[in-house]
Amino acid sequence: MNGYSKECLETFLKNQGQLFDEPVAETLQEAEEFLEDCMAVVVKNKKEVRRWLDESGMDVEGMSDEELLSASEVFPLPDGAFLIVEG
Repeated sequence: MNGYSKECLETFLKNQGQLFDEPVAETLQEAEEFLEDCMAVVVKNKKEVRRWLDESGMDVEGMSDEELLSASEVFPLPDGAFLIVEG
């Protein structure tokens, strides 16, 4: 594991059902490989979540922070950062 923290990978494994109908990974290694393949990003705060989603083409204007952070692509991490995975 070199690109994503263990907490990040564990959070994704535990919550991947919010974005995918079926599990895409079962181990930390599979989770890391999947996240690398889809170029998932970790951002520091909700302002960066908004900016990243906006730059990737999502219409975030008018969305509250609560709506933004409950998007299926956004995974809150234990340290206060956010993992963003495009499904």
